[in-house]
Amino acid sequence: MTVRTRFAPSPTGYLHIGGLRTALYAWLYARKNHGKFILRIEDTDRNRLVDEASEIIYRTLRDTGLTYDEGPDVGGPVGPYIQSQRQEIYQQYARELVERGAAYYCFCKKERLEQMRSQAEQRGEVAKYDKHCLRLSKAEVQERLAAGEPYVIRQNIPTEGETTYEDMVYGTITVPMADLEDNILLKSDGWPTYNLANVVDDHLMGITHVIRGIEYLSSTPKYNLLYDALGWERPKYIHLPPVMKDKQRKLSKRHGDASYEDFIAKGYLKEAILNYIALLGWSPAGEREIYSLEELAEVFDLSGISKSSAIFDVDKLTWMNGEYIRALSVEEFLNRAKPYLDAALTRDVNRTKLAKLIQPRLETLAQIPEKVAFFNQMPDYSLELYTHKKMKTTPENSLPILQEAREALAQVDDFSNDALYEALCALAERLEVKNGRVLWPVRVAISGTAVTPGGATELAEILGKEETLRRMDQSIQKLQAAL
Repeated sequence: MTVRTRFAPSPTGYLHIGGLRTALYAWLYARKNHGKFILRIEDTDRNRLVDEASEIIYRTLRDTGLTYDEGPDVGGPVGPYIQSQRQEIYQQYARELVERGAAYYCFCKKERLEQMRSQAEQRGEVAKYDKHCLRLSKAEVQERLAAGEPYVIRQNIPTEGETTYEDMVYGTITVPMADLEDNILLKSDGWPTYNLANVVDDHLMGITHVIRGIEYLSSTPKYNLLYDALGWERPKYIHLPPVMKDKQRKLSKRHGDASYEDFIAKGYLKEAILNYIALLGWSPAGEREIYSLEELAEVFDLSGISKSSAIFDVDKLTWMNGEYIRALSVEEFLNRAKPYLDAALTRDVNRTKLAKLIQPRLETLAQIPEKVAFFNQMPDYSLELYTHKKMKTTPENSLPILQEAREALAQVDDFSNDALYEALCALAERLEVKNGRVLWPVRVAISGTAVTPGGATELAEILGKEETLRRMDQSIQKLQAAL
């Protein structure tokens, strides 16, 4: 048997983290078993559709490397892969279910349904359809159909007994028939509900393993009854634990929680995002946490999927993202960082040298503008920056040192970090002070900030001789004016 998995999102906006995890697990399971991964767009809920959302889904899967073997934009032997293009198929099977007695026409008007549910609530009962239209004679049904009376098709679920299935994560699931409602399969406008469409599509597309969120665990018995009624083999089920924002609240696109594209915009790397969400509800053997996509496909095993909910920890993702940033080559880092550097830098600086300074100190690419802003121009800094207890510096003792340091730097022809460091250390030795008494004031004088990606001479090398000396002069004048 060739394993066939699918990802079947609704095009209702950006792809949220929980949805991307489902796609990732389905892709990993297919690749691990040398199977096929299929993309299907479930757009039958016409009220929630968002323009361009399908394109966002295609783009996200391509960007993350979760390439699909069949899908709307790549084709395949069992298409179309967009549900809105398959209406006639759903209508055909809805009628077949009626013929087999597994479904029936329902002509109940909205007012009756609302009254029925209101009465159930007054009795303290769960509102369920009462099978009223199931009791209509065939003659009456045909008469009302011929008259053009609006109808829906409902699933006919037995009222007695129970139904059982095996989930590969949660084990044996048994549900009393009495707990299930005769849900609508085909709406009055001819559009199918999820209950019908996903069963028909999964069967016709040969899906062997259905991987989806735990919210479908309790609904699956209804889907299985449709499989059974049509004489189809049930797929294997893998339901995934929820992704939570905290112990009480589920991570949700509807509640404005971050999507994949939100995190990309915040400077997270796609590789880090995929690696992190792979560990949300699944644990590989051992203590290792950093995996490439290819490595994940090699080690992925359903036995590692937890039954417990997973809390989305942004701090953990940020840590992992920093690990990925630091592992990039300088060339690749500069390629990824280019949009941020282009937006942040107005001066021409040696980006390779800059990268060596900032890359080890980043957790997200979005931190770049803040870390490099002072390269553009000096901020209006406080003289208190010169006060450093460990270095034993103050604004007062920094002034003469800066004057000496300015002259020492002016004498350096090879304005490289090594040559600059040697010159300033030689000055410290001549002045009979520790190196920090010289290096700290210089760093403040040319950066105007307390925290910098690199020391005084590393910054000076990037700024260049002319700009370094100009800033030294400005800072000396600033001190002279204040003291």
